[in-house]
Amino acid sequence: MTTTIRVSPKGAARWTEGHPWIYRTDVLGETEAPGVVHVEDRRGKFLGQALWSPKSEIRLRLLEPTKRKIDAEWWRERISACLARRMGIDSNAYRVVHGEGDGLPSLVVDRYDRWAVVQLLSAGLETMRAEILAALVDVLKPEGILLRNDASVRKHEGLPEGIELVHGAVPESIEVREGAVRFLAAPWSGQKTGAFLDQRDNRAIAGALTRPGGTALDCFAYHGSFAMHLARRAGRVTAVDQSKEALVRGTENAVLNGLANIDWVEADAFELVRSWERAGRKFDTIVVDPPAFAKSKSAVAGALRGYHEINLRAMKLLSPGGTLVTASCSFHVRLPMFLEMLSGAASDSGRRLTLARILGQGQDHPEIVTVPETGYLKGAVLVAQ
Repeated sequence: MTTTIRVSPKGAARWTEGHPWIYRTDVLGETEAPGVVHVEDRRGKFLGQALWSPKSEIRLRLLEPTKRKIDAEWWRERISACLARRMGIDSNAYRVVHGEGDGLPSLVVDRYDRWAVVQLLSAGLETMRAEILAALVDVLKPEGILLRNDASVRKHEGLPEGIELVHGAVPESIEVREGAVRFLAAPWSGQKTGAFLDQRDNRAIAGALTRPGGTALDCFAYHGSFAMHLARRAGRVTAVDQSKEALVRGTENAVLNGLANIDWVEADAFELVRSWERAGRKFDTIVVDPPAFAKSKSAVAGALRGYHEINLRAMKLLSPGGTLVTASCSFHVRLPMFLEMLSGAASDSGRRLTLARILGQGQDHPEIVTVPETGYLKGAVLVAQ
């Protein structure tokens, strides 16, 4: 028999208003076992079926508004619909399921060519593991499925962290094609699920805006995904990262693309751009794509100072008519804050910059307007006068 959970009027209103989460404080009765539960309002009216996580602040995540049985067939239908929404992506690597953005909360599925990397990020979802994996095998027909359940959010769910092969075999390295660029993803050891798929569209934009034969700079280059797009048009690209290991992988990616015009520099990007500013160095195209500076609300002020500093220095390094492609993946730094920060940096730089374009996530990372948590990546293209 399915467990029933009742919620407060405030909790019920969240679902009515389009957000799938109900927090601990709005639950009127609990059960110790995670899983799929029926949810009712205080008067006993059925509201839907949800994932129940008894140790999480987010106790309930809406899955299904009806009483239809949630089984492997249900998951097959939902994942097939997600896959259909990805048609037309010019890559063999993309996000198939973007959690709440696809109405499948706490589930992440990334396809890397013939393999899939999956994250189960809630206790309730974990109880549906067998059904989800069966559906993925049927829909994606992968040669292997890797569970990257090493995300720290699982701690808050009372779940263990780890990496587990659950179907077939998954290689240590997978060649990804992104438009005309190729690079190696690392599903077992790379950040996120092996690569930063959310920046695919923005990398193509940066490449298209690169000045032919000019100079380009990729700050926080990691494995050089932006750098390779820049190098297809630029005369010379400088790719900077603190990680020697990341730059080794970047060098391999450059060889894979037959690109010999990228200089890989192991350095702190902040210190390096300051020194280059003092030396009067200039670049025609600059990409600033740092890791998340704010992982909590309390870190926002410090993060904005960091974003201001690196963007200020980048603006000063731009040649006249040069292009700055800048981004933030910090969820807590919302787009209005980011644009305000850029305005302040531009003012401090003494440069006149045109806002040419606002950047966001690709179609495989859908952002639902009533669920702000589905959107975290924001950016801008600025052109120096």
